[in-house]
Amino acid sequence: MEQQLRRRHWPLYGIRIRTPRLELSLPGLGLLDDLASVAADGVHDAAKMPFTVPWTDVAPEERGRATFLHVLRTVAEWRPERWTLSLAVTRDGKAVGRQDVSGTDFGVTREAETGSWLGLAHQGQGIGTEMRAAVLHFAFDRLGADTVTSAAMTDNARSLAVSRKLGYVPDGVQIAAVRGQARTLQRLRLDRAGWEEHRTVPVEVVGWTEECQALFGA
Repeated sequence: MEQQLRRRHWPLYGIRIRTPRLELSLPGLGLLDDLASVAADGVHDAAKMPFTVPWTDVAPEERGRATFLHVLRTVAEWRPERWTLSLAVTRDGKAVGRQDVSGTDFGVTREAETGSWLGLAHQGQGIGTEMRAAVLHFAFDRLGADTVTSAAMTDNARSLAVSRKLGYVPDGVQIAAVRGQARTLQRLRLDRAGWEEHRTVPVEVVGWTEECQALFGA
């Protein structure tokens, strides 16, 4: 009953994006609690910081709570002009990471942006590529995006390799202050032709409705 009520008033809870190994969905409280625990267990080597906002530089319990609140905040602050769909990624029913897709004035720009993290215990298994392929299919096939962007530190070889495999091309660099030091990010861009050329992961989207489409300004 609780799930039905969530879908009635916020239909995005009904969306499921599925690949051969994974399912991506906007998590209810139970799955969100599991996702927060994955974050608490760690998402990267503490000696390195892959994010421009160092949200992981806190104790495990604070990291988990930050994850929990972030996802709730994306729902509470949602507007068609500025949105972030923060999806829990599950494998065999267990949370393994988070995949975001966001847009600003998407109805005009037709451009979205992706960001993600994966629990340490689940890295090195091709999951990062598969979950990004899932959300790219959603962005191009359901939202009707023309381009999708991403960015990664220039020393983040894994993230950059995923982007290359999926067809992104370099789109310049930018400098960010992280942990009090200047870090260089590689910006990346993927257009529809590049996405279609590099599609290899089968993706299924269920629960997509006209009500969902309106919420994205699409």
